[in-house]
Amino acid sequence: MSVAIRIGNAAGFLGDNLDAPRLLAEQGNLDYLTLEYLAELTLSILARVREKNPAAGYAGDFLEVLKSLLPALEKQPQLKIVTNAGGMNPAACARAASAILAKAGLGDMAIGVVSGDDVLGEFPKFQAAGCKLENFDTGEPLDAAKLSLVSANAYLGAKPIVDALAAGARIVITGRVADASLTVGPAVHEFGWDWQDWNRLAAASVAGHVIECGAQATGGLYRHWEDLDLGHVGYPIAELEADGKFAITKTASSGGRVNRATVTEQLLYEIGDPQHYLTPDVDVDFTTLEVRDAGENLVQVENATGREAPASYKVSAAYRNGFTASGQLLVCGRDAVSKAEACGQMIFERLATAGYEYDDKLVEYLGAGVSAPGFKPSGDLREVMLRVSVRDARREAVERFTKELAPLITSGPPGLAGYASGRSSVRPVFAYWPTLVPKELVTASVEVKKVEEWNTQA
Repeated sequence: MSVAIRIGNAAGFLGDNLDAPRLLAEQGNLDYLTLEYLAELTLSILARVREKNPAAGYAGDFLEVLKSLLPALEKQPQLKIVTNAGGMNPAACARAASAILAKAGLGDMAIGVVSGDDVLGEFPKFQAAGCKLENFDTGEPLDAAKLSLVSANAYLGAKPIVDALAAGARIVITGRVADASLTVGPAVHEFGWDWQDWNRLAAASVAGHVIECGAQATGGLYRHWEDLDLGHVGYPIAELEADGKFAITKTASSGGRVNRATVTEQLLYEIGDPQHYLTPDVDVDFTTLEVRDAGENLVQVENATGREAPASYKVSAAYRNGFTASGQLLVCGRDAVSKAEACGQMIFERLATAGYEYDDKLVEYLGAGVSAPGFKPSGDLREVMLRVSVRDARREAVERFTKELAPLITSGPPGLAGYASGRSSVRPVFAYWPTLVPKELVTASVEVKKVEEWNTQA
């Protein structure tokens, strides 16, 4: 049983820095590298990708990252990877990863796949069991017949990750699990904690929450960012001890900063009620935490407290809600704001003449204070970006909108630019339906196989 472990997270979302995982693995002296790729929107996008290609639907960035990690995996036998890169298709992700590992001569490595979070096909069963699938925000029960559902994923907890590690997996690929569970799983596996040891589970959940967004804990979005080297920002490492104490740090040669302020800012990120931070593993009370600077780029966190885990899983569902498009033009010269306002009005006057009104529309004047309510720039602005967006149930209406910005170049006021990129594209809109499902209605599954076995299925 381990006394202490080092867990570094080098991805906070799909699209994060591709070099961060390699640098953290090479310099961080890690036991575990976690890679967190999924958000609610990401799952909807990956679901649409899988619709087009049944062999896709996972975080493709992970494969590029994995190639860069091959030397570290060869040189550091203790290093394990836990990631939710599986997205909507964890098994396909494992097969693609196995091809890379097999080519590198790592065919004996074991990959664990955690699935069961994709519950889209289970909604009729849930409703038959009396689950109304009520929307968090509105309280409205879900009527699947009226909604074109795209995806529905339960936020699984750490237990299936622990099961995969216990079965010998060196790389664990999951679908949707709670972000913090990527850290809780390795901690429980290494320390042998009981699943009712709420305070220790809370500590690991807090550690996971601090590092889950990557560089947000090491100086990204920090109030005093101007004092930092963010061009070479390091990614966070959680040093966990068996008693539940932990510290946050980064590699010595990297930029950014770890101090009480950067860690506290991340602690407050997306927690809701600080006395009840609900995860599938534990109900965490953040108000008892003690956070203190313990050295240069080292912050100690203690006194995490937890309560019994919720009886339900959060489920993130998405449904089709029409189509959208956005276009923009640079407006220059005197009276730039007035000209931009006139252009926005012209666009919709012309669309109305063509017979089109829209379910939703938005006209923005970027640079004129729209992103900071209550703030208005002083003086006569000589440059503003006009951005116009629409959403509508009719694709053809949105298509027509995309054809109305370019005519302004010769039929609008002077000083317009930025039209050379062509017409904007029409995109589907996915709306969000958050709900709860009793845990007993959701079954997680774990499959652990050698790379060579996964590769034969690729």
